[in-house]
Amino acid sequence: MRRPRVLSGIRPTGQGFQLGNYLGAVQHWAAMQDDNECFFFLADLHAMTANPQPEQLRARTRESVAELLAMGVDPSRSTVFVQSHLPQHAELGWILSCLTGFGEASRMTQFKESQHKDKGEGSVGLFTYPVLQAADILMYQADAVPIGEDQRQHLELTRDLAQRFNHRYGDTFVLPAPYAARAGARIKDLQDPARKMSKSIGGSGTVWVLDEPAVVSKKIRSAVTDTGREVRAAEDKPGIANLLTILSVVTGADVPELEARYNGRGYGDFKADVAAAVVELFTPVRERYAALMADPGHLDAVLAQGAAAAREVADRTMNEVRDRVGLLPPARPAN
Repeated sequence: MRRPRVLSGIRPTGQGFQLGNYLGAVQHWAAMQDDNECFFFLADLHAMTANPQPEQLRARTRESVAELLAMGVDPSRSTVFVQSHLPQHAELGWILSCLTGFGEASRMTQFKESQHKDKGEGSVGLFTYPVLQAADILMYQADAVPIGEDQRQHLELTRDLAQRFNHRYGDTFVLPAPYAARAGARIKDLQDPARKMSKSIGGSGTVWVLDEPAVVSKKIRSAVTDTGREVRAAEDKPGIANLLTILSVVTGADVPELEARYNGRGYGDFKADVAAAVVELFTPVRERYAALMADPGHLDAVLAQGAAAAREVADRTMNEVRDRVGLLPPARPAN
């Protein structure tokens, strides 16, 4: 019996990975490698919906691979690859789009939000984004997918499309479930704790994994708080609650324990300790990243190895899919 198969992807956008990505997702990716067969990929096709400059997309994809490895993703225990290196993703995306109703695609919250933001000028790529995401998942017969609450609707669409395909053409796809693990920490923007820390928004409210220690310290010391001096998690103290969450996840101490520790000490000592803990967390990551980026040949070898392993699974899936939907197999040249 094979180990449970888990798949997750992340877009190579922005300035890299930020503190929320690491604490909410990537550190769990590293941990899940022990008990699962993991497929991790850089979703560069999805990144194209943001219309990045070509050189920027190429550079960010390579840098993102180095960051993932530096943060603990191990290519000897996981399959690490780039989405566009396997054209099967786009092929399965098209086949699934032919099974997707216009109405159900229109109801995807992410697309509706982008339409509102872009005043109805969103691309077809954004519209079909969840269908390609379904193809990413179903291609590898993933048992589970680590998702945030904002992606739950997309996973439900993936399950619907898998069931629809299986009903019409015969059992082909595994129905993926959310990955059962401790919920990742929801890290908020340091300057606006009403919203989550974001790769796309950035600014002084976002701590990047590769920020220099002095920059990390400045951002955390400048985080918005509120009037008063009490270090406690409360609805009327969203900034302090966010910093308590960060320190709790980084150090492993419970929030009530931290509240007791900083009772009567004020914000200055507290923020200094949060900054020191985050700097300590990311110092070895930055060092490993620098070493990896200095050896591009090694990164290329990791991606080639990952693409080869992923291709074996993708080919098995697509051979079955093509046969079931009635696509004519390519003729073999005569000897």
